[in-house]
Amino acid sequence: MLSTFVASRLATRNVHYGWVVAAVTFLTMLVMAGAMGAPGVFIVPLEREFGWSSAQISSALAVRFALFGLMGPFAAAFMNYFGLRRVVLVALAVVLGGLIGSMFMTQFWQLVLLWGVVIGLGTGLTAMVLGATVATRWFSQRRGLVVGLLSASTATGQLVFMPLLASLTEHHGWRLGLSFICCAMAVAAVAVVMLLRDRPADMALPAYGETAVAPAPAGAASLLAMLISPWKVLREVSGSWTFWVLFMTFFVCGASTNGLVQTHFISLCGDYGLLATSAAGILAMMGIFDFFGTVGSGWLSDRFDNRWLLFWYYGLRGVALMMLPFTDFTVWGLSLFAVLYGLDWIATVPPTVKLVAQTFGSERANIVFGWVFAGHQLGAAFAAYGAGLTKTLLASYVPAFFMAGMLCVLASLIALSIPVLRKRLATG
Repeated sequence: MLSTFVASRLATRNVHYGWVVAAVTFLTMLVMAGAMGAPGVFIVPLEREFGWSSAQISSALAVRFALFGLMGPFAAAFMNYFGLRRVVLVALAVVLGGLIGSMFMTQFWQLVLLWGVVIGLGTGLTAMVLGATVATRWFSQRRGLVVGLLSASTATGQLVFMPLLASLTEHHGWRLGLSFICCAMAVAAVAVVMLLRDRPADMALPAYGETAVAPAPAGAASLLAMLISPWKVLREVSGSWTFWVLFMTFFVCGASTNGLVQTHFISLCGDYGLLATSAAGILAMMGIFDFFGTVGSGWLSDRFDNRWLLFWYYGLRGVALMMLPFTDFTVWGLSLFAVLYGLDWIATVPPTVKLVAQTFGSERANIVFGWVFAGHQLGAAFAAYGAGLTKTLLASYVPAFFMAGMLCVLASLIALSIPVLRKRLATG
């Protein structure tokens, strides 16, 4: 296989193959982020072509966000049972099928089925659980940095896709924009087939930072046991205050990022006279700053108290969101917002993953994080539909942005209630 050849060549240069796995994972999460973020560009064109209201379109996106998150714990179990490569390929195929099918939709129920159910389930098979799984399996050291890099793929997806999608949609229609996303997903699928491997043991390698090759754990006894395992893990951790704090704060994270800004920011700017391409450019600027902010957060999470990192990230995000309506949507005002908000868009992920691994152990980390991420996407669904409803009923998105800002401030305070661990795991 190509992966064996690449691994041997890298070994002569003292480069661990885990970095190749991380790169392929980055690409996969990047195109998934493009698929998740694309509907934010298409809301207005769909309103014009089909006459659907913002609340209707947002309800389909809310279904997608909810399924995207609820699949997280089971995606982790699927990865443990079937392996990373198989699950990722199935996810790419499902999302690709949903996108292609949506080019031919004419009825609202088809939007809900394709963009809500099919794409929600497909993207949920990977989500951020994929990044957490790769980081915990392939890296004993630099884990926080790897989580930061993989989390930043969401921002990079925004940077790469959103302005181009907005331009293609404006000049050639939303279907051509979807075609571009489909091509990118096909490229990612080829990279997964050629280079992605499930565990370091598959390559007879130790995890990065280790000296001994750890054998792969025995698989689940049956498919039924695999499906039950996420519920079993949830029951085991449901008595932990730390779990519920991380779940609640990640609910706010999803509500204030994917569900609100990623979905409705372009439409919000349109209400103030900005073209979709200009608004997408602001999102791209956020993506640039978020890339550095999230990678920096991964570096910080390896060195500082992650509770205080969450306090600052949520607090600054709340201030930025409540400041947005006062920018007058000028270039200078929106640029300032893009910097403040962009720096911590996904910066909450590395400290959250670290706290999960430190509290619940690396073996259960991906499933526990899957449940925490379910909270993230339930928050995204809440905000996606809620903001669309305020637009339909009040003709304004502003109340939704104020509410999200206040929730962020509350989350920053709750994060400090996480108990201090007396003994941190060496691999955390």
